[in-house]
Amino acid sequence: MPKNFYDKIPTHVAIIMDGNGRWASKKGLPRVKGHEAGIDAAKKVINIAGELGIKYLTLFAFSIENWGRPQDEVSYLFSLFDKAISLYSDELIEKGVRVKFMGALSLLPENIQQGIAALSSETANNDKLTLVIALSYGSRQEIVDATKAIALEVSQGQISIDDITIDTFRQHLYLPELPDPDLIIRTSGEKRFSNFLLFQSAYSELYFTPVLWPDFDENEFDKALLDYSNRKRKFGKL
Repeated sequence: MPKNFYDKIPTHVAIIMDGNGRWASKKGLPRVKGHEAGIDAAKKVINIAGELGIKYLTLFAFSIENWGRPQDEVSYLFSLFDKAISLYSDELIEKGVRVKFMGALSLLPENIQQGIAALSSETANNDKLTLVIALSYGSRQEIVDATKAIALEVSQGQISIDDITIDTFRQHLYLPELPDPDLIIRTSGEKRFSNFLLFQSAYSELYFTPVLWPDFDENEFDKALLDYSNRKRKFGKL
């Protein structure tokens, strides 16, 4: 879909990629096959976002609550993620994608930490699209971590309580330079945030679709962007 088709293109789109397991179950496949298909869907959306001129795309890949899933599924998810980094890093670099990660990254396996550090460094100077991957991420934990960091600065006399503002708080988030999402998409029919970008989403537009994530293709992305384009954003004003 050509960029000028829409009245407006969101600067930042965030996606809760939900439904991999249900997609696999519907097809009589193991859950892991759904995650593999989910990687392919993510690749398509990244390419489309870059072509349309979206500047930031955040993908909720693995929540901090997902650590509670069966260990064999968690291990497979990280082996799949490690494989994806190896397969697609050159393509991301070639297409001008800058990759950043946010979450409790210290909890990740050592090889994953090394892989994401390398990919972040290799793509640091790219500027066509910033791809943010939320990995081992939980918004409540992010808010607690930011609060602790601010409290420490107050206790050490670096700032006073009166210095604490919304902007102060924002500067202590995992990626303070990341603009708030204009549009948050959730697939699979669920209608909740699931601990995703709670602080940043105060005025985000929301789009829910029953389509399972592996089936979320260019046409489905187009529907979400067209819906966003037809909305009037007031930010609490008239």
